[in-house]
Amino acid sequence: MLIDIVIIVIDRDLQVLQSLQLTLAFTLDTDVHADLITAALHVKQRVGSRIAAPAIDRLPCVDLGVEEGTPLQMGSISLDPLHTPGHTDGHYAYRSIDHGSDRLFSGDALLIDGCGRTDFQNGDATALFKSVTEKLFVWSDEVLVYPAHDYQNRRVSSIGQEKSRNPRLGRDRTLEEFKILMAALDLPYPKFIDHAVPGNRQCGVCPDNLPDQMREYCEHMTHSPQG
Repeated sequence: MLIDIVIIVIDRDLQVLQSLQLTLAFTLDTDVHADLITAALHVKQRVGSRIAAPAIDRLPCVDLGVEEGTPLQMGSISLDPLHTPGHTDGHYAYRSIDHGSDRLFSGDALLIDGCGRTDFQNGDATALFKSVTEKLFVWSDEVLVYPAHDYQNRRVSSIGQEKSRNPRLGRDRTLEEFKILMAALDLPYPKFIDHAVPGNRQCGVCPDNLPDQMREYCEHMTHSPQG
């Protein structure tokens, strides 16, 4: 299973799977991305994998809609879907307990020393604060946190680390402090959102009406500034 695979890394990821002699069963998205194009449909067409995504978004291209309270089972691995709105209204994180290892795939809800911006489709700072503090920070400090991305090439954190030092959501920050902090970011309107959201509601299609100057951005994105 690959979580949040995107178009620009299809060949890299499939090459890794081939080198490990693994067969891709599922791609799994955390939400309908607003700043990149998912590779779910492209990978399905190439290797026959199934598409899993949050059922709340009601995407007609999804083979398996995931819901909180219903684990996603793949062999010996079980993922618990956790609805964590705030970055987007349909965002999900996934917790996995496998052979004694407790891991959280946090998507954009909780990043290393940060969090996703809250001005994407139906984003909400209050919802994100509650998602993280009431659904993620309640776990043991030893739970490993794997975010969707990190621009400083970090790969993993932990619940304990984020609670103690995350400048946005840790250090006993209050909801009101968080709301003020996020509002003060004053981020520019996401230039790709109007194309990425409809494309991702088709599980990863560059829209036909994409302006010529953004075609390469759609297919070869290398940087997506986050809040």
